[in-house]
Amino acid sequence: MMNPLTFSLVYFASMILCLGIGVPIAIALGGLSAIMVAVFWGPNALSMLVLRAYGTTSSFELLAIPLFVFMANMLERSEIADDLYEAMSKIAGALPGGLAAGTVVICTIFAAMSGISGAATVTMGILAVPAMMARRYDTRLALGSVAAGGSLGILIPPSVTMIIYATVAQVSVGKLFVAGVLPGLLLAFFFLLYIFVRARLQPELAPGLPEHEVVGWRERVSSLKALIFPIALVVTVLGMILGGITSISEAAAAGALGSVIVAVIKRGFRWQMFHETAVNTLLVSALVFWIVIGASAFATLFAAMGASNLINHMVLDLGLDRYVILVFMMVLLLVMGTVMETTGIIMIAVPVMTPIILALGFDPIWFGILFIINMEIGFLTPPFGYNLFYLKGVAPSGIQMVDIYRSIVPFVLLMIGGLAVCIAVPGIVTWLPALVFG
Repeated sequence: MMNPLTFSLVYFASMILCLGIGVPIAIALGGLSAIMVAVFWGPNALSMLVLRAYGTTSSFELLAIPLFVFMANMLERSEIADDLYEAMSKIAGALPGGLAAGTVVICTIFAAMSGISGAATVTMGILAVPAMMARRYDTRLALGSVAAGGSLGILIPPSVTMIIYATVAQVSVGKLFVAGVLPGLLLAFFFLLYIFVRARLQPELAPGLPEHEVVGWRERVSSLKALIFPIALVVTVLGMILGGITSISEAAAAGALGSVIVAVIKRGFRWQMFHETAVNTLLVSALVFWIVIGASAFATLFAAMGASNLINHMVLDLGLDRYVILVFMMVLLLVMGTVMETTGIIMIAVPVMTPIILALGFDPIWFGILFIINMEIGFLTPPFGYNLFYLKGVAPSGIQMVDIYRSIVPFVLLMIGGLAVCIAVPGIVTWLPALVFG
């Protein structure tokens, strides 16, 4: 039998090789685990992986994933974002940087409605980027505000990523949802502050609307009616969760139904649209669950070989200050976020890091939010950042990938600053869950 240290080195080297040659992460995780189980314990032991995969994927909380994905896709196609963007343009468009700031606000609202990052990024990439560039906005500021604002979808509840994290780390999804509210709003505030300060110092980068396009206060107030449906949906879904009325999955079902009702009320519902939404939901959910299955196989093998306990003892025996270990973990997650998919990182890192965090005496919910913020940064960092490719797919012709890479630099720095603030002031994360759950 291979010792845990040798096994860990061989396994991670093999996985890096597989990912480097383009093997999908679900196959890399699941395939390598199945091969090693068969080699070490024989083919009959493969049933252990099947039982573990079934136990993981049949979790009732994971049922919320396809429901929230459906809700996000339905809202994306119901033209609700068009109304939100028009309202924000009327309210904030006259201010220097107002369109970019309004875009971040809409992304924040969309994050609270959808639970995934891609919906806001794609929608605002189609609506906001051409509008800002037509008004002579700096290309990098326009692109960066959309990419960064869209990334808030995995931190502000309801977040599909949080559901996966909570399932693997065995922490409360509800507490994790509540804990993400203030950090999410903090990052949104940082983005808005940066945009307005930059526009104030360099107004030519983000000019306000021409005087003839500025509407009166009556029309601005009237445009606020576009917020009714989004706020009602957010209050309904989060209220059901935080109020203890339903479980996460039941609230997700209510949100999915609510998104259909919104589409019908706005007269945007079409059976073709419903079919496209259902197919897209199936594809995204299948992708997520295959990664979960592959990663559960990895976690089973890793624990059975004693590798997780070995790493735990190796780290704790170093005798380093616990915050030094925490910072090392944060740096490691930032690096992993540049080359790996979020769900894969969760499945690989959480089983290893969570026991260490508990042994060091850190709050697991607090650490969970730090972890999610790192995953949010990973959505923006090349070469693997999802939001960068979402944005490139819908950006106007002439926008190069290097333009998008450069646009996210100040926003990534702001997010790292927000991460540092949450580490230095844990109450930003822990205060609201303590207030809600006692």
